[in-house]
Amino acid sequence: MPTILTVAELTRAVKDVLETEFPFVWVRGQVGNVSRPASGHIYFTLTDGDCVLSVVWFKSAHWRRNADGASVNPATGEVMEPEESGAGPGPRLEEGRELLCAGRLNIYERRGVYQLVAELVQEEGVGDLHLAFEALKQDLAGRGWFDAERKRPLPRHPWRVALITSPRGAAVRDFLRLADERGWGTEIRVYPTLVQGDQAPAAIARALGQAATDGWAEVAVLVRGGGSLEDLWAFNTEVVAEALVEMPIPVVTGVGHEPDVTIADYVADQRAATPSHAAELLWPRRSSLMQEVDGLEVRLGRAYAAFLERRGARLEELRRALAWLSPGQRLERLSQGFAQAEARLLRAGERHLDARERELADRARRLQQALEPRRLAEREQTLARPVQALHRAGRAWLQSREREQAGMESRLRALDPALPLERGYSLVRLRSTGSFLRSLKEVRPGDGLDIQVRDGVVRTEVRETLGNEES
Repeated sequence: MPTILTVAELTRAVKDVLETEFPFVWVRGQVGNVSRPASGHIYFTLTDGDCVLSVVWFKSAHWRRNADGASVNPATGEVMEPEESGAGPGPRLEEGRELLCAGRLNIYERRGVYQLVAELVQEEGVGDLHLAFEALKQDLAGRGWFDAERKRPLPRHPWRVALITSPRGAAVRDFLRLADERGWGTEIRVYPTLVQGDQAPAAIARALGQAATDGWAEVAVLVRGGGSLEDLWAFNTEVVAEALVEMPIPVVTGVGHEPDVTIADYVADQRAATPSHAAELLWPRRSSLMQEVDGLEVRLGRAYAAFLERRGARLEELRRALAWLSPGQRLERLSQGFAQAEARLLRAGERHLDARERELADRARRLQQALEPRRLAEREQTLARPVQALHRAGRAWLQSREREQAGMESRLRALDPALPLERGYSLVRLRSTGSFLRSLKEVRPGDGLDIQVRDGVVRTEVRETLGNEES
């Protein structure tokens, strides 16, 4: 058997589905059946000619006056200029006027009907203005004024900004407040102008032209608070669009609030949703800048540590190469070579004497076997003198080798470049080439010299040279 729901259960189920599927919607339509009870809430309908939607706009979401006399939207925080607010804050709810409403859908359970709970209500504009807007938009688009190719990038952090706006409006205060909180300091020059009314387009164009003529700013910013399509119409004129096209520097527009898009926004190099957003586009948050500085500091520390490590490795490599090529190391290697040669010579002499002694002993043994004892004694007496002479010759040969070795050692010590330093001599090098100084012809006044003495190096400079007249 199918489930049977009560009216309340069905209504609540539909309410849950509707509010879940449509948590926030935008709706456009013409106003009708406006009701303003004593509670301060406003009830009206939106229609497109075929269907009707009930709308409730609670008092807490209405535009309100602030201390400056400007109107503030509690849903978005957008500000409407005091002189633009008219008789009352917020859009005018008149029969037949087209509005743009944003909010959430819900079901009024007692009556079982759904309605739009409006959080944002703004005027969509009258038909003639929309037609004029679309006609001008198509005309300027055909001229290429909206093309992305002609849009210029904004400077990363502009130091000089031309602000074109009404000096009495809330938009200028919002922009200056955010500019003071972001970036790392800048200079802003305000070019005052009308932002509403018949004279506003020419005034805006003159202010833009003056900023261009001054040639002082890096970027220009054109801002004003929110309002109806009629209030913002100065920014939908060809005069302002042409002035923006002729600007030699990038231009940022922050006109109205998020849904408002003007001809000036299409022509500008960058469109901001609000005047406050324009300041956010120009300057980063200071916290982001500090994080960026911290990141750069870490990267710099790592790069410096890596640099020191590479330089240290290279220095150690050069130190080993210099030690291998130094005169001291070369003399040490030569000394080791001479010591090895001396040892080989001694071993060769000993092997030679041992071989001769073995040869003599062998011959003596064979002679002893071949001769009789009596003749052997005679032979021994006969050979005694040659043997003694041979021993004397061997000793003389060894002594000669030892004297030769002593002479080689003496000559080797005489070749030691450090030995004369012990006797008070010194070695002089040209600092520019590192070669030893052997003649006055190799040096000129002003040349740097390194004088090596027994216990160090004296660095000096040639002042004059005195030649030997006999040479």
